[in-house]
Amino acid sequence: MTPGDTPLLPRGVRLHFDRVREGWVLLAPERAIRLDAIGHAILSRVDGTRSLGQIAADLAEAFDAPVDDVTRDSAEFLDALAERRIVEVA
Repeated sequence: MTPGDTPLLPRGVRLHFDRVREGWVLLAPERAIRLDAIGHAILSRVDGTRSLGQIAADLAEAFDAPVDDVTRDSAEFLDALAERRIVEVA
């Protein structure tokens, strides 16, 4: 995934706060992926309209981190989810 790509959650995939586990999960057909704070921070910004570059810039500002590092790490995370068909590129 490149900074110009726009990630989105496909139909049937959504973020959900699991009250039992007291944490965020990504729900997909027949799967649930428990998210850490970083995964939630990235996926909460995936709306199908913002590019990876915009998401990374927002995260870098929010967490006072280098935008290049955030872009690389976010791209790796989203690429791994895309391989599992849990994230798509618009």
